[in-house]
Amino acid sequence: MEFELWMLLVFPLFFVMGWLTARMDIKELLSESSLLPRSYFQGLNFLLSEQQDKAIEAFIEVVKVDPQTIELHFALGSLFRKRGEVDRALRMHLNLVERADLDETKKQQALFELAQDYLKAGIMDRAEVAFQQLLTSPYAKESLDFLLEIYQKEKDWLKAIDICQRLTDLTGQPYKKEASAFFCELATYELSRKQIDAARVHLEQALEVNPQAVRATIMLGDMEIAAGNHKLAIETWKNIENQDAQYLPLAAEKMLIAFRHIDCEDEGISLLQEYQGKYPSQDLMNVLFQAVLKRDGATAANHLVRSELQRNPTLLGLDKFLEARLLEVTEKNRADVEMVKNLVHQRTRSLAMYYCSSCGFKARQFYWHCPACHGWETYSPKRSEETGLRI
Repeated sequence: MEFELWMLLVFPLFFVMGWLTARMDIKELLSESSLLPRSYFQGLNFLLSEQQDKAIEAFIEVVKVDPQTIELHFALGSLFRKRGEVDRALRMHLNLVERADLDETKKQQALFELAQDYLKAGIMDRAEVAFQQLLTSPYAKESLDFLLEIYQKEKDWLKAIDICQRLTDLTGQPYKKEASAFFCELATYELSRKQIDAARVHLEQALEVNPQAVRATIMLGDMEIAAGNHKLAIETWKNIENQDAQYLPLAAEKMLIAFRHIDCEDEGISLLQEYQGKYPSQDLMNVLFQAVLKRDGATAANHLVRSELQRNPTLLGLDKFLEARLLEVTEKNRADVEMVKNLVHQRTRSLAMYYCSSCGFKARQFYWHCPACHGWETYSPKRSEETGLRI
């Protein structure tokens, strides 16, 4: 493209226009800044100096001088709540909710903040009412999440199930895992009241909303055992293989006991060996080891553990193998084997934990409901070494 003389005139013109625009913006900024109270800048300075308490007091002065600083009200209220000063947060947000000059959008925002204050303060009934009022607002999803939290804390499982359905309708995301867990909680409650039929209905509902609900299947098998129906209990627990085979170890010992009640222990051991071959598990191997040891003796149990260790070499397996060796070793060599066993066992203590996949909380027992983050079915039924986790 050839250079044109008119471009020499255009370039200075653009420069002058940019300079004038910048000057206008600076003047407007200075004008707006002069309207802000001195306390506002003091507050900013305190924040930059990481003096939060002084910053808060300075911003409170701003609010007193200029009540129209709505966003500053919201910021202070949220800060109070995070700091645990719930009473101050409540007063700040309640004042906003009651203001007549606030538009509907800001009122909904203030009500949402107020509801969280009530929840933080443990005033569940008021929090519930406030979140219910927001179900037709832009805060509907968040309000449903908080309502679900409230109903779980109050163990109001029917309302929690209803919220799961409403969340599914609103978001399109399935909440079947949570809903099935709540049905299992209802069944547990009915069982504590000896209401067997009602408990069974809830467990069937759990499987209806979530066919993979292993917990419901295990509980149904337990009910059959309580009723003396050992064969039916076994058949019920066999369904776990089709739901999620990694949960089979949770029912392995129960299945073996049921087989013994119907004088079919050999069949039970064979079934568990089949499961171990398909879905290796240290917990399942522990059940098998004790069963074979009791039925066939130390040599057979030793051979079982050795074969499994060769197939799936793990420290947990080695620990069990050394336990088996101690049953056969002579007194002369026992001290050496015990020493190695103790060393390996100390190392495997951290590898034999169950882990929450949501928050990482570790425990020696399996939980359907994480005691730390309160997630449902977040624990793998496999030990940490088997899932590849390390401490």
